[in-house]
Amino acid sequence: MNAPSSAAADRARLVRRGFALEFLTLGWNVAGVAVLAVTAIAARSVALAGFGLDSLIEIGASTVVVWELSGTGELRRRRALRAMAVAFIALAIYLLIQSSWALVSGHRAAHSPGGIAWTAITAAVMAALAAGKARTGAALGNPVLSAEGRVTFVDAVLAAAVLTGLALNAAVGWWWADPLAGYVLVFYAAREARTILTDQH
Repeated sequence: MNAPSSAAADRARLVRRGFALEFLTLGWNVAGVAVLAVTAIAARSVALAGFGLDSLIEIGASTVVVWELSGTGELRRRRALRAMAVAFIALAIYLLIQSSWALVSGHRAAHSPGGIAWTAITAAVMAALAAGKARTGAALGNPVLSAEGRVTFVDAVLAAAVLTGLALNAAVGWWWADPLAGYVLVFYAAREARTILTDQH
């Protein structure tokens, strides 16, 4: 009796940790949408706007995992994943158009100290959350949590890419670094949409 009871307690603890990690991710990205909206408009930055949209998608991904951990049915989870794929496709199209326009027109985003600070902190926070999700997902044997942990890790990499573009623009005036960071997001969004749609078949 003790062994099964202990295993159940361990699983319950891991599930609570999974919920905590997802709610932390949700809270951070909700705040991020507001911060990035303000900084993207102020700086007229394609990369910051794209990263803000990516934060919205990350909110959707975390919501899917919360549903799954709550024992929600497979059909609802599949519908949510398809909705996420459509959102990723829309993000890729938007960023491709905006980044191409910025490069062709020579659009120069203004310096964004707030955007630099937020993306730097976000890169560290997302990396830590991704590591926690990877460990918890592996311990639970939960592929959904593990997969969303990989999305969170990519989010950290994207934050670093956007940060690099903003920093180069501010430090040495490489205005084209901002739309190039937008192209990084295009590649990521298209890849994630393809992965989700492929996994549905």
